[in-house]
Parts: sequence; structure tokens; C-alpha cells
Amino acid sequence: MGKSIEILGLGAGDLEQLPFGVYKKLMKANHVYLRTKEHPVVNELETENFRYSSFDSVYEKHDQFEEVYQEIVQTLLAKAKTEQVVYAVPGHPLVAERTVQLLLEYGPKEEVEIIIGGGQSFVDALFQSLKIDPVDGFQLLDGTSLRSNQLQIDQHIFISQVYDPFVASNIKLTLMERLPDDYEVVIVTAAGSSSERLERVPLYELDRKVTLDNLTSVYIPPVQEEQIMFKNFSKLREIIAVLRGPNGCPWDKEQTHESLKKYLIEETYEVIEAIDSGDIDHIIEELGDVLLQVMLHAQIGEDDGYFAIEDVIEVLSAKMIRRHPHVFGDIKAEDTKEVLRNWQEIKKQEKGETEASLLDGISKSRPNLIRAYDIQKKAAKVGFDWQEITPALAKVKEELVEFENEIVTQSLVNAKKEFGDILFAFVNVARFLDIHPEEALFETNEKFIRRFHFIEEKVKNSNKPIDAHSLEELDQFWNEAKSNGL
Repeated sequence: MGKSIEILGLGAGDLEQLPFGVYKKLMKANHVYLRTKEHPVVNELETENFRYSSFDSVYEKHDQFEEVYQEIVQTLLAKAKTEQVVYAVPGHPLVAERTVQLLLEYGPKEEVEIIIGGGQSFVDALFQSLKIDPVDGFQLLDGTSLRSNQLQIDQHIFISQVYDPFVASNIKLTLMERLPDDYEVVIVTAAGSSSERLERVPLYELDRKVTLDNLTSVYIPPVQEEQIMFKNFSKLREIIAVLRGPNGCPWDKEQTHESLKKYLIEETYEVIEAIDSGDIDHIIEELGDVLLQVMLHAQIGEDDGYFAIEDVIEVLSAKMIRRHPHVFGDIKAEDTKEVLRNWQEIKKQEKGETEASLLDGISKSRPNLIRAYDIQKKAAKVGFDWQEITPALAKVKEELVEFENEIVTQSLVNAKKEFGDILFAFVNVARFLDIHPEEALFETNEKFIRRFHFIEEKVKNSNKPIDAHSLEELDQFWNEAKSNGL
């Protein structure tokens, strides 16, 4: 007979619920390895001369559950080389049992046959205890590796492997990312057995109520309150679809990709303003407005039958993985400069062609102050740049003289060109000083607004209209604002 490990399920409850075939195999075996002996069936079998050893001590040796499971699996595979192994786990072997999945993965590599011998799933007992119809939709998740992005809060959620208060605490914190602190959950212990317990508690008390037990699960009822669902991406998508639907908003229904362009630009600048303000709530709100624009464009694409938000997400996800081989692949990148070089090279390969000019990739739709900055940066990469700031400053002075000459001759067409040259030259100076011209101009605009507000306040207190003040008086108010640090 070849090497094998037969895996049996101890079920969710007591001995009366154990399938007779599983019972016979357990009692017939010379020796049974248990993942844990903390199970009602084991207590009852002990009275019938049940021969076993458990891996409970392994849990004390490791800080991570994955390390525990790995040791159990490697021990069983080693035993299988010298004996026919019978391994028993709580519930059904194929439901929420990580060691079984590892055995199914590693067994064939070690030429060990893995046999699933049956058992009753604890999920059946949960449905019965909670009186839930699974057709409504449900999730079964592992409490030892729970992540917020797994949660489908509009469905029944069962979280297994809630061994102790520490696991329960991590579950609580993860659930609180999506649910109110006082949301009612149910702690289910030994479902379907004579010692079954159901305890309804607010979420914030979850880890205080869970004790050391291998038969504990947590049930989270589906969310019914719309306000809680507002954190769900699916809810946002539903809202946008309704706005664009037959009974939606007339304005939203009229929008096209072209009509929305200006709003996307405006909302992007408002995000920048929020970031500069340092107001987190404002940043959240403005990022939401940008997301709204993305969602509207995606909904228009779906309405027209061309694309949907999933296509946008798919393309973005694939691009991020392709362009970060130093994270998702085996490429090494020592610093940010190397990351950017790799990014540009991958970008070229994706386009499938080389640019006719180094500057072709700079969009004309960008604000021209930013565009000038990017043009100069690209040219500088191939050496078309001064080596120090002195000639850059001299170029500004040269352009200023040329501008003044055009003003003297009253050649406004040429003056416009020279004025552009001055701005372009100043951008070059800013680049040498590692100053982003857009940010610098923004700060100056904000400074002007603050000082002008001060002037307006002074004018208001004078009980005279602003146009009744001389330029000298207004300039005095300006200097006062300046001296006040505005």
C-alpha cells in the first residue's frame, strides 16, 4: 500500500451528529492525529478507548498561525513515510481548514496520497442555529487572516477560527473599518451540539466576550441601513447609475465625456487646494469630487456600451503591476531615480513605438507653467541644460531687456512673445533651485488674496467705498498687512 493520509472531519457538534462511517474509521484506526483535542466528540470518544495524539502543543510554540499549520503538515507528511496516517480536524476537512489545503498542495510533491474521508461541516450547523437561508448570499472567512476588503457587508458573514480574544480583537478592529462600533454581531459556540451558545453583543464588546474555544464563530448580519452602506464601492456605483437612469437627475443624464472635461480640471485643482490647506476633511471631500467625475465618465461609457468601471480598474491594476517589476517581479531598483527610469522604459515598450521627439509625451492640455517645467526637465535629461544657475539668471535679464525694448517700440505682438520668454526663463531658474513654479505662484496668489482681504477690511472700517481711497492709501494698507506677516 502506498503512502497516504486520510483526513476525517469531527463535525460541528457532539458524538450524536458524527456520521457513523467516520465514527467507525476513528475507532478502527490504531492511532489518530488530531489538529486539536478541544472538541466535544473527542471527550466522548475518550470513554471508548479512543487512541490519539493532538497538535495543541504546537500552537504554543509559534506566534503566527501559518507557522503552526506548516509544522503540523510537515509532521504528518513525515509520519506518512512510515505509517498509514489518519488525521482528524473539526468540522469538515474541506471547510475552513488550512492544514488540509496545505496537505493537498504538498502531498503529491511528497508522493503521499491525500484522502478526504468525510465529516459534517460546521456551516450547516450555523445555518440551522441562526435560522438563515444561504440562498440570500453569504461569506465564510478565516478570522486569523481577515482583511477589510474581503467584507461584503450586504450579505451574511460567518467568521471562523475565532480561537481566542486576541483573534477576536483583530476581527473587531477589521470590522470597525466598515461597521459602526455598536453594530450587533452574534458569537456562536458549538453550533448544533447540546452545549450550543448564541450571544448577541455590540461589535465593540466582541473581544471581551470571546473565550479560548476552538468551536467559536462570529456571525455578522447583513447591513440594512443605507447610511452604513455608503462606504461600499458598490453603493456608490448604484447611486451614479440611478442618477444617470430613466428616473435620475436631468443634469446628470445630459452629461457627456466632453461636457465633463472642465469639471474634472476644476475638481483636480480643488484637491490641490485642499492638500495645501492641510485640512484632512477637506481633502476627503475633494477627492470624493474627483472620484465622482471618474464614476460619471465610467457610467457614460457603460450607458453607451463601450466600457464600465471594471474595465478602468482592470487596466489600471495591470499597469501598476507591469510598471512596478521591482515590487511585483524580480527586477531590482535601488532608488527613486532607477524606479523612474524603469517606469519610462516600460512605458515606451507598452506604446510599441519610439517617440519621434523626446518632448512628444508632454500633453498640451496641461497648464502651461507646469508644461514649461516638464519640457525643460526632459531636455535636461539629455544634457540640453546649463550646468549652473548663473547663465540661467543671465537669460532672465536678457529676456527682460528684450521685453522692455518691445514695449518702448509699442510692438505688442512681439512683446507678448518676449513676455512668454521671460516666464520660460524664470521657470528654468526655479528648476535649478528645485522650486516648482506652479506651487510658488500658488503661494503668491494666496498671499495676495490674504493681503487684499486685509485692505478690504480696512476700507470697510473707514466707512468709505474702496474707489474713494487713493492708491497711496491702499498701498499703505498693503504695507501694514505685509508688516503683520500676512
